[in-house]
Amino acid sequence: MTSRHSRGDGGVHWDERRQRWIASLTVGYTPRGKRIVKTASGRTKTEAKNKLKEIIRDADDGLATTSDGYTVRQAVEDWLAYGLAGRSPSTLENRRILARTHVIGPLGARKLRELSAEDVDRWLADRAEVLSTSTLQRVKSILRRAISRAQARDRVRRNVVMLCDTPNGRGGRPSKSLTLGQAQAVLAAAERSPLRAYLVVALLTGARTEELRALTWSHVVLDGDEEAEPPVLPHVMVWRSVRATGDTKTPKSRRSLAISERCVQALRVHRTAQEQQRRFAGQRWRENDLVFASIMGTALDAANVRRGFRTVVHAAGLDPKEWTPRELRHSFVSLLSDKGVPIEKISTLVGHNGTRVTELVYRQQLRPVIQDGADAMDSIFPGESA
Repeated sequence: MTSRHSRGDGGVHWDERRQRWIASLTVGYTPRGKRIVKTASGRTKTEAKNKLKEIIRDADDGLATTSDGYTVRQAVEDWLAYGLAGRSPSTLENRRILARTHVIGPLGARKLRELSAEDVDRWLADRAEVLSTSTLQRVKSILRRAISRAQARDRVRRNVVMLCDTPNGRGGRPSKSLTLGQAQAVLAAAERSPLRAYLVVALLTGARTEELRALTWSHVVLDGDEEAEPPVLPHVMVWRSVRATGDTKTPKSRRSLAISERCVQALRVHRTAQEQQRRFAGQRWRENDLVFASIMGTALDAANVRRGFRTVVHAAGLDPKEWTPRELRHSFVSLLSDKGVPIEKISTLVGHNGTRVTELVYRQQLRPVIQDGADAMDSIFPGESA
């Protein structure tokens, strides 16, 4: 006589209608007391028994409610819907585009439980052909975080993305800096641009575009006081950015920067022009105290700055397709380095936590040869005269 399975062991039975062996196991109960039954089927009784063992193993591992049909697409869409709280609209849109184009497109139909490290390796290698390394890292992070969220909800046993290395992607366009002659040409061309003051301050202070677009007049001091103790120089307080939180990129980025006389003059002229715009706009003006605003007082976005910058670059005789506003910051670093300013001071001016980031990001703009030691040795041990 066949012995009865113990409670919790599940069972296997023949389904005449489907002509298949069915494995089933009660894995729990709903809040209303209805049983939750997981099933699997096989063409042979042995196949069904093996699937029953998998169901029991999952139940023992705490994955009893896992849906076999849960896909990568569902996991990523769940993360997009609930895992990005507090992010800025631009970040949300960027992650949605990357997820739908590079994750859901190639991997979306794959069942999450069946996704292997080999699948992820092949996917990363394929994406590396079309994406830069930094974008590839962001895309991998989307999949990793989506699976981590699914893992926390008992949808999958492990996160296979954690087992995979990120390959090098396509080389992006390297940032470059303006030479002194090019910088002078850009400043000259900017004299006829509504963005004149913005470009002058960006090039002569090295502030990030996200910091300048958030700069307010309450954080600008144009009238210094050299008689004060300590003396007060004309300066801008880079304390905010257009990020969702309003904070600067890092705590070290929150800094006050003395500004040159050329910056002071440009900002004075700009403030007068803005007053005229305010009067002309009348009630349509939106007062935000922004230094760099639209003709209605609203905040500039990155596209506004990019269009204006390219117009100036073209007027300066340069190819506008080859330059972006962020390269004014690179030019600031390059020009200071050429002038002999130590990297420690440059890193402080651009708001880095230390020289390591400055060297890593701006290594092409820094002097390749440190000559202080050679100069000192020449004075101590002068060469033999010919």
